[in-house]
Amino acid sequence: MRLQITHETVYDYSPAVETAQHMVYLTPLHSATQQLLSHHLLVSPQPARISIMPDVFGNSRSFFSLQVMHRQLRVVGISEVLTQACPLPESELSWERAREAFRYRAAAPFDAANEFVFASPMVPRQSDFAVYARPSFAPGRGLLASAIDLMHRINAEFTYESQSTEVNTPAIQALAQRTGVCQDFAHIFVACLRSLGLAARYVSGYLLTESAPGTIKLKGSDASHAWASVYLPDLPAGQRWVHLDPTNDRAGWCGPGEDYVLLATGRDFSDVSPMRGVIHGGASHTLTVGVTVEPVLPTSASAAPSPDRHQGQSQSQGQYQSQSQSQSQSQSQSQSQSQP
Repeated sequence: MRLQITHETVYDYSPAVETAQHMVYLTPLHSATQQLLSHHLLVSPQPARISIMPDVFGNSRSFFSLQVMHRQLRVVGISEVLTQACPLPESELSWERAREAFRYRAAAPFDAANEFVFASPMVPRQSDFAVYARPSFAPGRGLLASAIDLMHRINAEFTYESQSTEVNTPAIQALAQRTGVCQDFAHIFVACLRSLGLAARYVSGYLLTESAPGTIKLKGSDASHAWASVYLPDLPAGQRWVHLDPTNDRAGWCGPGEDYVLLATGRDFSDVSPMRGVIHGGASHTLTVGVTVEPVLPTSASAAPSPDRHQGQSQSQGQYQSQSQSQSQSQSQSQSQSQP
C-alpha cells in the first residue's frame, strides 16, 4: 500500500524564544518490507543547520538549531512510503527456550536483542507484570502463541480511552487501572515480556487515517500510534522481530498490517520521542498537532511540498512525525512528546 503521511506540529511561545536546539524522530524506517519513497522535513523559522544521522537502534533522527528570536515554531514532516502485509511466521520455539537464549554464557556470541530484555526508563521489570502475563505463558507453550494470547487479553481486558493517561504515566499505573491509550498498552505488553526474561521492544508509527470500505476504523488512527514487537531467536537472521498491536488486536511479521507505517523502534517511548530540545525563553506555550495518513492513488503523482515559508530538507528515503508535550522556561530543557 502506498501511503502519504503529513504530520504538523506548531508551538506558539510567550514570550519569544531566543535560541533553541531540537532533535526529532520524524523519518520512517526503510527496510526490505517498508520502502521509504520520499521525505521532507520543513521547519519555520529557517534553521541555521539541519543534520540527519542514525541512532544506536538504527532509527533516523534529525537535529536543527535556531539562532533567531521566534514566537512560533512550525515543524512539518511529509513522507511517502510503500508498505506490505506480512503473514505471521511459523515458530514452535517455547518461551522458556527463548528465555534461555538471553542467559549469560561465557564466550557466547553477542545478540543485539539482549538490550531489549532489561528494564528501561518507562518499562520497569516488576512482579505485577509477570503475574498478569503468566496465564498466557503456560509451561512449554510456544513463544509466538503465548505473545499472541497476551495481545488478545490486553485488547479484551483493557479499555482504550483518550486522555485517560498522560505521556509520562507509569506503565504499572496503566496496568492497575486497566485503562489507557496505545502508548500504555505497548508499554504494558513490553513490560510483561521482559518480566519473564524475553526480548521485546517499543514501536512508534502511524495508522491509515481512513478505514477501508466496510471495515471498522482502528483506534489511534488520528494521531501517532504505538505497538510492540517480540524477538523469536529461531527465525532467520534479520527476520526475528514479530509485531503485535494490543490496541487493535493485530499482528504480523514485518508489521501488524499494510495500513501501518513504522517510524522508529526503541526500548520505550523515551527513546523515540518525536521532538525534544533545549530552548532559551518561551516561558509558556500552546501546542497544535495534526496527523494525516492517506493512500496515494496509482494514477496520482506525489506532489513535493511548497517550500515558500519553510526551510525544507528532502531525502529520497524518509518520513516524519511530530509531537506533543514540552516544558519551556527561560534556560529550560524541553521535550515534545505525543501520546499515541
